[in-house]
Amino acid sequence: MTETVPLNREQQAMLSGERGVAKQMGMRLLLDMAAAAGATKLVPIRSAHLSGVSPLTGGLGLRQFLAKLTRDPLAKVAASTTLNSAGCDEEQFEAMRITAPHFLEHNHEIVSLYAKLGVRPTQSCIPYEWEGVVTEGTAAWAESNAICFGNSYCDLHTNRESGLSALASALTGYAPYYGLLSEEARGPNLQVIVTAELADPTDFSILGDWIGKQRHPDWKMPYGPIPAIMGLPPGMSHEQKKALSAAAANYGCPLLYLEDHPPATFQAHLSFGPAELAQRYKELRPKSAVSLVTIGCPQASMGELRATAELLRGKKVTADPAAPGAPPPLWIFTSSANKAIAEKTGTAAIIRNSGALLLENTCPEVVPYDQKWVKHVLTNSMKAEHYIKSGLNGIPTSVMNLPDCIALTTGRLKFKPQDPPLSPDHSPPALHPSPFPPPSSLLATNPFTSSGHGLPSQGDFTIQGEAFVSEAPITFLGFVNRETGVVEEPGHPRDGQSMAGKVAIFPKGSGSSVAPYVLLELIYRDQAPLAIVNTDIDQHSAPACSLEGLPYAYRFDADVIDNINHGDTVELRRAGRTVSIRVVERVAKI
Repeated sequence: MTETVPLNREQQAMLSGERGVAKQMGMRLLLDMAAAAGATKLVPIRSAHLSGVSPLTGGLGLRQFLAKLTRDPLAKVAASTTLNSAGCDEEQFEAMRITAPHFLEHNHEIVSLYAKLGVRPTQSCIPYEWEGVVTEGTAAWAESNAICFGNSYCDLHTNRESGLSALASALTGYAPYYGLLSEEARGPNLQVIVTAELADPTDFSILGDWIGKQRHPDWKMPYGPIPAIMGLPPGMSHEQKKALSAAAANYGCPLLYLEDHPPATFQAHLSFGPAELAQRYKELRPKSAVSLVTIGCPQASMGELRATAELLRGKKVTADPAAPGAPPPLWIFTSSANKAIAEKTGTAAIIRNSGALLLENTCPEVVPYDQKWVKHVLTNSMKAEHYIKSGLNGIPTSVMNLPDCIALTTGRLKFKPQDPPLSPDHSPPALHPSPFPPPSSLLATNPFTSSGHGLPSQGDFTIQGEAFVSEAPITFLGFVNRETGVVEEPGHPRDGQSMAGKVAIFPKGSGSSVAPYVLLELIYRDQAPLAIVNTDIDQHSAPACSLEGLPYAYRFDADVIDNINHGDTVELRRAGRTVSIRVVERVAKI
């Protein structure tokens, strides 16, 4: 491959395969990402955090890829590396009532394969709460909430890595120097004025998610929305900051500024007031009977565990499926580190004595619930709401604050779906906008040819096929069926349509850093697109394309989305370093 950055002797040895196949693949991927981002050097990292652990999120693609890496005896991480939440608490697997075939076996396999690579098997989505984890300096973190928290409140500099690119950095010890690793790219691009009174962490979670949902196709934010949020209460708690950053990360925010921020040119000014907060609580309130309440997404901090224990003190709940009309069961998710502290302080005993299930090593969004009884989940987290309702589980999910969630499980709170909202009434604002642009009703008719960029590791190719065009970003994890390639996201302009065997053209990905493993699985199942074309480099699609040779191109000299219709026949050709796309045949007018 053509080298795009100067390499030292160690890096050159990895690229040539002298340090084994795994490090060679990692170095090749980093050079692809460096070329795509315009990076001129690789820099050492102090830590890495890997996403893609649960069989639910990583699936077959993750298991096959890790097995391939670990067949290399030289495959060991070169930097301090931690592991994200797994799919279950293996010690309490029966209590979780998971019925997915071979799930426990696959979960254990994935964690063991990572450990074989030298990864610290923390199985936690909150590495910033762990003793001994480096939370400053240059890093390669994958897991959206951890990225946003680390960049916002720690002295961490990490791009919004995918699970694959973070693994490549962990194996090699380097990351391409671009984006949020540089101070110049870390300035805010969005101003948010908050006039609502926020207190409970769920208030902050709703704000974070609301900010992400306001995204507009005209915004030019190559590293995601970076909001400067004004009007928040002083002295925010760890739990409030954590809830805000985790939910903002749902839609790609990698960094937040609270009050103080460097000089900025804002692309938009947003206002979040009492009416917006009340409306969101109204929209998020359960519309049907709740069958399970989950707390701890991201995994519960000690503050959250103490607050939950106080609400449960002297009360009784259940961890098992409840009869119709009875209070729903309560599951609480935390890290093994926090659970150990809770055991020593008596907090865990209070929770367990109430009858609740206290789980470690896993998180609500990565569990395959038994949908014979889990029909509707209530949570206090917009991150959990975002992913549990997605294609991962597809379960209706509602949100209330922690006291109301606990009150429902103890029987102290009872309501009918048609009851008025629990929060104070306000004049309702306009309906919440869709995060997706409407599909264009105009068809391009002129001849079209354009030139773009490709990955240095890929050679010549010629691909011809039907164009699958989306004006909206596509999130592979949760919103693309990993067995068929069908988009499964209500409101998305391509909802219900498959990209398998087509030339997929869309702006870029958004959402979870585990998305590349879904694309890997589609490749392994022969249900992937013929090629992927993005308007800008996609940190989620490009790594999988790089590693498995799926033709990839990006950043063309003309707008491919405006000039190529969904259904057109297109040709994507690479010759040498030149990648071109042209319309071979226009789709018939409707």
